[in-house]
Amino acid sequence: QVQLVESGGGLVQAGDSLRLSCAASGRTFSTLTMAWFRQSPGKEREFVAAVSRSGGSTYYADSVKGRFTISRDNAKNTVYLQMISLKPDDTAVYYCAAQVFGSTRATKGEYHDWGQGTQVTVSS
Repeated sequence: QVQLVESGGGLVQAGDSLRLSCAASGRTFSTLTMAWFRQSPGKEREFVAAVSRSGGSTYYADSVKGRFTISRDNAKNTVYLQMISLKPDDTAVYYCAAQVFGSTRATKGEYHDWGQGTQVTVSS
């Protein structure tokens, strides 16, 4: 089982930037495809971005493309989500997720380990 701990959330204003981090343990990090999801009150958890095991391939939801960048540091067992030009609609709890090997195009149900989430609130 993979343990995931997110950090970096907070309260920001529209247009601001924020960087989330997710530290992983319990399995060789380079065997994991990593992703970020988010969930707003009353809504289903939705995909945000994913990065391949090597970091060479990424995939984004249309709603964040061009504003968010996912990356990873396999030496630090950490995945990041750099968010710029934040909007109030980006307000959500952001979750880190992992799947062994897998694909950046995987669905939510294919991710087997999840973090506890970190709150991001964007005020207008």
